[in-house]
Amino acid sequence: MWFLRPDCLTAFEEREIRDSIPRYIDVVEGRKLPLFKLSKIIRLEPTDDFWKAHEEGLRILREILEKDETPKRGEEGISLLDVKAYLSLELAGKCRFCEWRCGVNRIEGESGACRVKETRVSSAFIHMGEEPPVSPSGTIFFSGCNFKCIYCQNWDISQFPESGRVVSPEKLAALMDDLRRRGVRNINLVGGEPTPNIHTIMLSLRYASEDFPVIWNSNMYMSEEGMKLLLGIVDLWLPDFKYWEDECARTLSGIPRYSEVVRRNLSMAYEFPPGEIIVRHLVLPNHVECCTKPILTWVARNIPRALVNIMDQYRPEYRAHQVPRMNRRVSSDEMREAFELADSLKLRWRSVSR
Repeated sequence: MWFLRPDCLTAFEEREIRDSIPRYIDVVEGRKLPLFKLSKIIRLEPTDDFWKAHEEGLRILREILEKDETPKRGEEGISLLDVKAYLSLELAGKCRFCEWRCGVNRIEGESGACRVKETRVSSAFIHMGEEPPVSPSGTIFFSGCNFKCIYCQNWDISQFPESGRVVSPEKLAALMDDLRRRGVRNINLVGGEPTPNIHTIMLSLRYASEDFPVIWNSNMYMSEEGMKLLLGIVDLWLPDFKYWEDECARTLSGIPRYSEVVRRNLSMAYEFPPGEIIVRHLVLPNHVECCTKPILTWVARNIPRALVNIMDQYRPEYRAHQVPRMNRRVSSDEMREAFELADSLKLRWRSVSR
């Protein structure tokens, strides 16, 4: 037995939430099909150029979403989801899921920057601690990550890709269906990081039978190709936006070109319908001026309908104590500056920040 928090019970009544993520709410409540089910329905002509077929499938899906229609299931051709699954295996063969672009053969068990050789799930359960419109969430934690954040609170999952248990696409689909039947609002793909497992996820959705919205809970460092595969699959994006300055990303997470890649991917997610996003920004000690303020300003100017969770949960975990400027909790003054800026920018943050 589990109990829903009062703020989760009333979340869909909040105007800020209803205005920002209306289609997600409709999918949760069974009024509309999730995007992966629409991608199963859309049929495409067989072709040797799968990327061209994929672009045509996204065009059809965009038209369906903009007209708010439910297409009839076709019998001829191949589905958009099948095309995505095929292309995900192609990307895995010379891995280009994220911007490390390692080029290793993930199908044969080779590993790159993330060190993920095979899809492993650390845990799968009903999560009651997510944002109000997300909880209760069917969270699936994948082992491994393409980042090396010195303050990672899930370091025992993210930095140990050999942890957890190996899952096949069929097993992953069974986990998703079981969580939905137990009453969760969504399937929340997290980690670690879900990105190294895009191929397993795409294949698993071909087997999933329940109707559930897919949440992509990610560091958002996908390659452009990886991002395109997720368009038309992800109903609600739940991305981190950690840093504005690339030097901060290199120092604290070991990541190059961070800001450029994340801004590109957030824009792609926002521009493809329904474009529903809850941005998570963890305020870091001594990083309000260099990161928090420019990030919130960029969100207000570029993805203004997005909800924004301004988080004060930072604590010096893992190896953060080794960096003097990171060896403390964020101060009340730093949080006040972030909240005041969010209000001045008219961001939609109050309904999802706790």
